[in-house]
Amino acid sequence: MSADNRYNRQIILPEIGENGQQKLAESKVLVIGAGGLGAAILPYLASAGVGEIGIVDHDVIEISNLQRQVIYKTDAIGKSKAKEAKAMILDLNPLVKVKAISEKLFEKNALSLFYNYDIIVDATDNIAIKYVINDACLVTNKPMVYGSIFRFQGQVSVFNYQNGPTYRCLYPEENLNALNCEEAGVLGVSVGIIGMLQANEVLKMILGIGEVLSGKILVYNTLNNEQQKYDFDKSDFQEISRESFEEKYNKCVIEEVSFESVLEEINDENVLFLDVRNIDESPKISLQNQIQIPLINLESEIEKLDKNQKIYVFCQSGIRSKIAFELLQKQQFKDVKSIAGGALAMKQLLVMRK
Repeated sequence: MSADNRYNRQIILPEIGENGQQKLAESKVLVIGAGGLGAAILPYLASAGVGEIGIVDHDVIEISNLQRQVIYKTDAIGKSKAKEAKAMILDLNPLVKVKAISEKLFEKNALSLFYNYDIIVDATDNIAIKYVINDACLVTNKPMVYGSIFRFQGQVSVFNYQNGPTYRCLYPEENLNALNCEEAGVLGVSVGIIGMLQANEVLKMILGIGEVLSGKILVYNTLNNEQQKYDFDKSDFQEISRESFEEKYNKCVIEEVSFESVLEEINDENVLFLDVRNIDESPKISLQNQIQIPLINLESEIEKLDKNQKIYVFCQSGIRSKIAFELLQKQQFKDVKSIAGGALAMKQLLVMRK
């Protein structure tokens, strides 16, 4: 079947035509995150004929993902999200070039990845990473298509488009305490709606049609189908150079350890295991030398901790513990490490040890 037949229904649109389809074929889009948002974004970019798609995600598929990450099947549990997403895209449209990048996006690889693509799509639920994406987009001069979900409400915007406002213009303060989907809960259809709106912004930019959500944020409520669009201006901020980016983000190197490697210290009174999950989260972890302070309260309750004590921080899966690590480092704590895999990995080892 020819490409013209595959894309016929959009080629006949006067705003697209053969020229627009060629623009899509020549475009390169990098999607950060192959979770709920990514699962909605990726099929629509691929089916529209975006020429090259990069997928960055270090995670594996869990059964709880299937409620909203609808491109994965039950028999894919335990497999790489990036690789499974690539397989899905190639099944959907073998004309698309796909690169699966099964690694975590962080400060040291963001710039080298972004230079290879035209548009960067933020499909993450990690606030700290959104600032990294924004800053790396500024350095590499790439637009950032932003999406976020909180329970039944979602937001969409486009940052750094044609020198327009950035994520920091809208959210100048790095509030790292916001809950993600795992903590706050989410309905799968809400994520799908926001992801498709993000895909729409990508296609409009490539095709040069419509009005791009630059300097505007769309807020959509799935419970009452109400949506509002708010304008915001570009703020006066210092431009970010490659040198300032590297200086800013290379200051804090997160030290991560496996729980297995510190098992012998679970009864050491000189060591503290800090649980930064919310009080009602499971599985429950009960160690002799443990304290629980939810991440959202950590800064206000930091006096409960000894800056000279060795501290192992853990959360549910290893995301919030890294944020806590950075917070403690900024407060001059001497010996802090984040436990990889969080309470889920810890519980499994503790059960096996019995």
